[in-house]
Order: sequence, then structure tokens, then C-alpha cells
Amino acid sequence: MPYIPRNLDSVARQAARHFPAVVITGPRRSGKTTLLRQLFPKAQCVLLEDPDIQGRIRSDPRTFLEELRPPVLLDEIQNAPELLSYVRTLIDAAPRRMGQWLFTGSQEAPLMQGITESMAGRAAILQLLPFSIVETAKVNMLHGGFPEVLARPKSRALWFASYLQTYLERDVRAITNVRNLVTFRRFLALLASRHGQTLNKTDLAAPLGVSVPTISEWLHVLEITSQIVVIPPYFENLGKRLVKTPKVYWGDSGLACYLLGITSEAELQRSPFLGQLFEGFVAAEILKSQVNQGGRKELYYFRDQQGLEVDFLLPRLNAGLWLIECKAGKTVYPAMAASLLSLRRTLGDRPVRLVVVHGKSRSAPATRAIASGVEAIEWERFVASLNVNH
Repeated sequence: MPYIPRNLDSVARQAARHFPAVVITGPRRSGKTTLLRQLFPKAQCVLLEDPDIQGRIRSDPRTFLEELRPPVLLDEIQNAPELLSYVRTLIDAAPRRMGQWLFTGSQEAPLMQGITESMAGRAAILQLLPFSIVETAKVNMLHGGFPEVLARPKSRALWFASYLQTYLERDVRAITNVRNLVTFRRFLALLASRHGQTLNKTDLAAPLGVSVPTISEWLHVLEITSQIVVIPPYFENLGKRLVKTPKVYWGDSGLACYLLGITSEAELQRSPFLGQLFEGFVAAEILKSQVNQGGRKELYYFRDQQGLEVDFLLPRLNAGLWLIECKAGKTVYPAMAASLLSLRRTLGDRPVRLVVVHGKSRSAPATRAIASGVEAIEWERFVASLNVNH
């Protein structure tokens, strides 16, 4: 498949002009290496997963680096984090040379710790998630956004099966000691069935026969490898008793569909999980729009103990707070705006935008008002609006 430009391209180019090093993190196979190779074709690429290269680094890291001629792309730096301190000394020896050291990494938290300690002020840190719908129209709920699935959609089931075995299980073993991978695979499927629900670790632990600390550890692994998205509740002094438990989603809807056994678009439309999958799909597109512009992830949900719930609250720079309800269907009713209007009253004079995001229809307009101050927007139009800087 020819290179499809990524929204992060311009941010990565700009970062390379202002920092000696650029680090791109994100889930495996999201296109990190392809992006850097495309943007910096003269950079020498070193695959740090190669056992021979790892052996050379362990025996003499300084000589290994000094034999390289920047610009250099060090791929999957979590396999050789000891290189970071040596790269720092080379950067400090030539501090005016920008964009000479390029890194990719799949394990966000351990990698971030190493960069914070070794490369503070020297590295721009970006994140690349799988494709967004604004980058390619091939993205959809069934297939998700991983480049290789979009290139060969008929092989999606085989690709996801291989991905789970080759990458997730290897990452899990590298980070934590999982004694029973069969139980871990059951955990992945069980977590998919809780897609879009508030996180209940006891509910996950009981059917698997494992402890709550084990569930916490497994969730941590999935989060730092960018496989799941944990959406925190919105906290503000609203005079209400709020639910304080986060919600959890799989970051890629295609992987979630695979884990749920959904094999076709027809099955997806009939699935009892359609609503949650659509909700998670919208959440992922929001987060992609944020990180693709070089920003940080910032998305919340709202639920109080009286039953008032709004799917997402999205702070927007110079555009107030967006309150978002997600409806997978194509038909939108004024009653669907009730929770948005109720929460708006609670927020007082704060500037807000009220949006019901819904499925695409051939007959209804892409955007229309369904209640006072409430817009109904087809999901593709909504995602496009996220990528306009405010």
C-alpha cells in the first residue's frame, strides 16, 4: 500500500526542526516506523529488536552508537533503553544539530520514564495511533485503523489473531510475569464484553479466578501499550454526588470487534454491542485528533448517582466545553438531547456546545438542530470538525 500521509506528519517535521531528538510512541503496527522513514528518508534505520544488535549494544553501547552516522532512526527503543543516556551525551556534544536522533517505542510508560530521566529538554515526544477516518476513508468500526488491516481487509481475522499472539503476549511477557496466557486471552475477550462500561475489576476477576491486583496489572499493561483507553469521570464542583470510576474502551474498534467475534458489517449492525462500539469509535477519533495535533489526550465522561449521564465531555481551547452523546443509529429524536440539556443547566454560564453524534444517513442532513442549542451531526462530519484548530 502506498504511503498515506498522516496528520502527525507536519507536527513531526516541525519537532525535528526544533529538537535534537524526536520520539514517537504508540501501539505496535500503528505506522510509527513507516512515518519516520517517509519523513526522513536519509536517516539510517536500526532495528533494535534484532538479537544480534541487542548483543552488540549490551557488550559495548558507546562503540555501537559512535559507528552510526546521524540522522539515525532507532526503532523500538524500549528494547535498548540503556542507549538513551549515551545518546544524551552525543546530543550535548552538538546541541545545535536538530532532528538527528529519531526513536519509536511501543511501551509508553517505561519509555517515558527513561526519556524523562535521560532526554529532558532534548526530545519532542509524540504519539501515533492507528489511522483516523480523516486520514483514510478505509477506516470503519469493523476494521478499525491498523494500516495492515486496511491494506488487506479480507485477512483481518488472521491479522488480529497474529497481532494478539505475536505482539500483545510478547509485550505482556516483557513487562510483567503472566503465568497463564490462556487465562490472559480469556481476560482480553471478557474486557471486550465490558467495552464502554465503567471499570469494575472485581467483576473481571471473579469469572477468571484471578485476583483484583492481577486484573490491575493486566489493565496497566494494556494501557501503557496503548491498547485500551481509560476515560476518567469529569470532576468539577457541581453540587452533585458523582460516579468516580473510569470507563474503559479498546483503542481500536477493529480489535474490539474481533475479540467479540463480530466478523461482518451485518453482524456488527445486529450486535448488542453496537452502541458501545460506536461510542468507543467516537472516543478513539477524538483522541486521535488530539495527539495528531501534538496535544495531550483530554476526554471525560459524566455520570452522577441520580442517573444523569453524558457520554463525553471534551474541553476545547477557546471553544468552551463540548458535551457529546453518541447514537449508533441514523434516526435522531429530540428526546436524545435530554441529558445534554440537563447537564448544561448544571454547568451554569460556562460556554458549552451540545452535540449528538449519530450514524450516517443518505436522506437526513449531515448537521441539524434537534432541540434548543443541540446539534445532531453525522459522525464523519463531527470527526472532521475535531481536526480544525481552535
